[in-house]
Amino acid sequence: MAIYLLLKFIAIFPLSFLQKIATLAAYILFHTNSSIKRISTINLQLAYPELEQTALQERIRLSIQSQCLTYIEFVKCWGMPPQYSLDLLKNVHGADLLEKALANKKGVIVVIPHFGCWELLNAWLNIYTQPMIMYKPSKTKGMNRYILDARQKFNATLVPTDKVGIRQIFKHLKQGGLTVVLPDHLPKPSGGIYSQFFQQNTLSATLVSKMAAQTQCNVIGLSCIRNSELSNFDVHCTELPQTILSKDLQQSVDSLNLTMQEMVNLAPEQYIWSYKRFRNCYGNINIYRKQSIT
Repeated sequence: MAIYLLLKFIAIFPLSFLQKIATLAAYILFHTNSSIKRISTINLQLAYPELEQTALQERIRLSIQSQCLTYIEFVKCWGMPPQYSLDLLKNVHGADLLEKALANKKGVIVVIPHFGCWELLNAWLNIYTQPMIMYKPSKTKGMNRYILDARQKFNATLVPTDKVGIRQIFKHLKQGGLTVVLPDHLPKPSGGIYSQFFQQNTLSATLVSKMAAQTQCNVIGLSCIRNSELSNFDVHCTELPQTILSKDLQQSVDSLNLTMQEMVNLAPEQYIWSYKRFRNCYGNINIYRKQSIT
């Protein structure tokens, strides 16, 4: 209950004030030997080896700042009505891609990397349809209650992250419905294959590829990028290549990973680089046991 009330209290404050607090926290995290700095540094060195040291350090700084902003923006938006999130969206690029995908009734998988302020997209998708989304409860009861309160403000149907939930999503897609998947997490070995992602041959999720191959539905990318003034965001719809529908699982996953890279490269500092995405690279290599900050 205490965490729930704390989050509700935080959401009362103006976004601009919360962003200043997040920026201060990011400054401290960047100038100390923090975990977020260590992991972000390793990942950015791997993903962008061409960056010179000055440029790399600046990207690390901006990345930490963006991650802190993202988390506080989530807390704020979860505590507000859906219209609040919609009012933060300044420009929408490629909305016709989503509209066409919904119109042909083949079903839609929306691919959203952990990039920008992706939680704002719930409100935007709610304008068009009633998504079915897999939801894994938070281990913290107060946080879980707060997030569920936010989810219930939308028309989304929440299903568990297990075989039952996956079967429900397959059925929903075949009926012309829409689902949202964040596929850039590190899967269990049973749910992934090795594929190149930011120059690392890393275990990559196969769920989107399997659903796309079986249903031959529409697959589009979606991202919500924070603008430089911090007060608003732009939505970007991305047309994904037809190879993602391939029954060749390797080709499909390779294609999906490459497309997600291209999406992230629109604003690379806004990706969640503190996530240990490369814990299982080919040969059972854990990058984070080998790397250190240089």
